[in-house]
Amino acid sequence: MNDFSRQWVNLASGKLGAAAAQCSDDFFAPMRRMLEETAPVFIDGKYDEHGKWMDGWESRRKREPGNDWCVVRLATPGVLHGVEIDTTHFTGNYPPAASLDACSFDGECPPENMEWTELVARADLQGDSLRRFEIKDARAWTHVRLNIFPDGGVARLRVYGAPKIDWKKFKDEPVNLAAALNGAVALCCNDEHFGSIRNLLAPGRGVNMGDGWETRRRREPGNDWVVVALAHPGVIREIEIDTAHFKGNFPDGCSLQGALLQNAPLEKLPAMSGKWQELLPRVKLQADKEHRFRDEIAAHNAVSHVRLNIYPDGGVSRLRLFGEVSDD
Repeated sequence: MNDFSRQWVNLASGKLGAAAAQCSDDFFAPMRRMLEETAPVFIDGKYDEHGKWMDGWESRRKREPGNDWCVVRLATPGVLHGVEIDTTHFTGNYPPAASLDACSFDGECPPENMEWTELVARADLQGDSLRRFEIKDARAWTHVRLNIFPDGGVARLRVYGAPKIDWKKFKDEPVNLAAALNGAVALCCNDEHFGSIRNLLAPGRGVNMGDGWETRRRREPGNDWVVVALAHPGVIREIEIDTAHFKGNFPDGCSLQGALLQNAPLEKLPAMSGKWQELLPRVKLQADKEHRFRDEIAAHNAVSHVRLNIYPDGGVSRLRLFGEVSDD
């Protein structure tokens, strides 16, 4: 089964702006936890006023007919390609089955009479495990509804897709081609020991060092790198590198390369990207600072992918690439 996280944006990410709008019940654990970007954790011996503290959404034991459900407003409307239902740490309290519906609604929470479309039919789940489901539907949706049968707990719901963007409206103004909310995806890197590459493309400034991409301390020659698929091919006019919160561990410098690709296999990107055109020569970085580069950018045609190199290692909070959208 595809690893959707390396191909599409998680439109159910709370960090990107998704929200749990309504549910039938979340007595044991609030529905908003299901949309956390971080991996679910288990804290032995931690209880709250309702019982055992669980990192996810958990309903009470159902004593009447029916099933529990949770409605999620996606971070942005999008065409959905896959969903992950993660029951990590839920063992004797996971739902035996689940399904997923979707709808389009201009508002926070759809009304009770909303017409929903089934995208994932009812399927069996296991405890403390991850199930992936591919979605083949070309329509754009704004909300999803996770149905669990009959009750229980889900650690994480991740809904991967491509944001629905009208690129024509950006013809005369620069746009952040490296924004996850526009459809950019961090594809691969050589190391993400301390922080995920997906953090690089999130909105806003990082809240702490954990909210960025950070590699281990390099003890061998070379440098660390990450490859990003832009939201749309374009010509980059301004580069922003933010080292927010990285003080004793920021990279000494960075550079940027780029290329215009079509259907490049993910496994070939590490070798290919090292030979791409240099867009930004190696420049110095400073601790806990937003860096902006314009004049340093080399002349180039439209690119669809970029490789950010950091020297030799360290942490970067955000990458923003403002540019002009190219013609399709």
